[in-house]
Amino acid sequence: MKVLVPVKRVVDANVKVRVKSDGSGVELANVKMAMNPFDEIAVEEAIRLKEAGKVEEIVVVSIGPAQAQETLRTALAMGADRAILVKTDEAVEPLGVAKVLKGVVEAEQPGLVLLGKQAIDDDSNQTGQMLAALLGWAQGTFASKIELAGDKANVTREVDGGLQTVSLKMPAIVTVDLRLNQPRYASLPNIMKAKKKPLDEKSAADFGADITPRLKVLKTEEPGGRKAGIKVKTAAELVDKLRNEAGVL
Repeated sequence: MKVLVPVKRVVDANVKVRVKSDGSGVELANVKMAMNPFDEIAVEEAIRLKEAGKVEEIVVVSIGPAQAQETLRTALAMGADRAILVKTDEAVEPLGVAKVLKGVVEAEQPGLVLLGKQAIDDDSNQTGQMLAALLGWAQGTFASKIELAGDKANVTREVDGGLQTVSLKMPAIVTVDLRLNQPRYASLPNIMKAKKKPLDEKSAADFGADITPRLKVLKTEEPGGRKAGIKVKTAAELVDKLRNEAGVL
């Protein structure tokens, strides 16, 4: 079975995001970029399934600028077999991404698509669900455990107050959550080998996908600052301040 893993290039999670002075978006120039952490978990899970003999080939795909090749090479160094870059310099909305991925799925014919539940830059949490709808495939979201058995995928997903296990008939879409696994670090030999693995460049037009934006960002701004806290010595003083200064009692 073949597994397709979409990955996104985002600002590194350890970098403090800065908003552009004109409020038009986030500053990306000279900023460290990395693979979306949730997608990294999806890559790791695909590799583990391959190591367990459940998967024969792992294909990673990214939709973005030429620099997204670095993200794909990271996935290849982790253990993916080949990569596809759908090149575009424009920001692509979740629906546009889902349309492109639909074309990739139809071309590659994977039995399973694994992707992060959301990207940490826009927090949309929409692409996996939209892709499942466009394909008419079963879907399991927020996966914390995945087991393949024959033509079924048993997905344990996190819900409010507990866990839910669903059985999906493959082909299927699964979006992964943080507790699914701990991604491995790519070794130096594998990083070198990744440079020789196949990486094909495509365009959205190659898959017949219209990625014209439907939304217009009006303004981007940083969260408002918080007032500095104060320390109180007694419970009575705390109650007094909550009642007379904060007005919450």
